[in-house]
Amino acid sequence: MDYKKTTADLTTTTRDLRDFDGKTGNMYESIAIISKRANQISSEIKEELTNKLAEFASTTDNLEEIFENREQIEISRFYERLPKPSLIAIQEFFDDKIYHRNPTTETEK
Repeated sequence: MDYKKTTADLTTTTRDLRDFDGKTGNMYESIAIISKRANQISSEIKEELTNKLAEFASTTDNLEEIFENREQIEISRFYERLPKPSLIAIQEFFDDKIYHRNPTTETEK
């Protein structure tokens, strides 16, 4: 998913807890789904950031060769400005973009 185009809030907002149990019937199940998705988003963003910063890694660790790299700083700042993974996951949950199922509640056909 392209997290650069997400409509999630950039700051934490107060939410009504009753809104979370509408889709699953259980508030705690909804929060568990959101937390698992937030962990997935976090690992995807971290992997993407690591890959981009790996391009700037130097093979020698000489103190004299360390200098300020503007592109590396801009990439890091961009990722710092993204919404937190939990806020992205909440937005995806309310927009019905997260597929979830509970095999214990499904009836066998």
